[in-house]
Amino acid sequence: MSARNRPVVARLHIDWTRCDARESCIELLDGRLRADDWGYPIAPGVPAAEQSDVPLRADELDAGRDAVALCPRLALTLRGPA
Repeated sequence: MSARNRPVVARLHIDWTRCDARESCIELLDGRLRADDWGYPIAPGVPAAEQSDVPLRADELDAGRDAVALCPRLALTLRGPA
C-alpha cells in the first residue's frame, strides 16, 4: 500500500493565532509540511480550507507527537482521525 493510500490515524491541528513560524514542526514532519513564503507550515496537497487540520498516517504519528511537544508557542495539538 502506498503512503498516499494509508489510512489517516490522527490530525495535526495548527492554531494559527499561536503559530509564530518557527518551523520546528516543518523539520519534524518533512514531506508532510513545508514552509510558505513567511515560514508558516502548510501541507502540500491538502485543500486550503483544511490546512488547520493536517492528516497524519501511522508512520507520521511519532513525528507529529514530537512536533506538538516541541512547539514553543503551543500552537499544535493532535486530534483523532475524524
